[in-house]
Amino acid sequence: MEEEIQLYLSDAEESMEKAISHTKSELVKIRAGKASPAMLDGITVDYYGTPSPIGNVASVNTPDARTIIVKPWEKPMVAIIDKAIRDSDLGINPQNDGEQIILSVPPLTEERRRDLMKKVKEETENGKISVRNVRKDANSNLKKLLKEGASEDAVKGAEDEVQELTNKFVKVIDDLYAKKEVEVMTV
Repeated sequence: MEEEIQLYLSDAEESMEKAISHTKSELVKIRAGKASPAMLDGITVDYYGTPSPIGNVASVNTPDARTIIVKPWEKPMVAIIDKAIRDSDLGINPQNDGEQIILSVPPLTEERRRDLMKKVKEETENGKISVRNVRKDANSNLKKLLKEGASEDAVKGAEDEVQELTNKFVKVIDDLYAKKEVEVMTV
């Protein structure tokens, strides 16, 4: 029984870490007024019948804080990448010179900053919900072990550990939110 309890605890911690990783990756996609190659991470293009991230078919560089340059490795990909960026919810109009795509990232307005903060809040809240769902699953598994004959003290101790993990990971998400808030709201 003791091994099973430890297994549930390590599974819970691993799942909570995955929730943090996912939250971080979603927050990176939210632009904060500065050009970043990560802004294109969620956009895929059709590369010979296979959906591929832009970074797999082109080099993506940021020569300055307001510009992203996408230089496809194959010339026919220029139009495909251009269309994918236009069709995305990035909100940036690409300029295509036939060789490369230039994205000029406009400075954020106050209203746009508030909208982005709503998105940041939503993503961090989703992260917290994921962490809490992991806690709920772990606790229900521990309760099953209790019914199967595990000692009450061991299960109670494990539930306390799960709660400590939950608190720790929720704090990490709160810290991510605070960091992103500074990033988005700084002019």
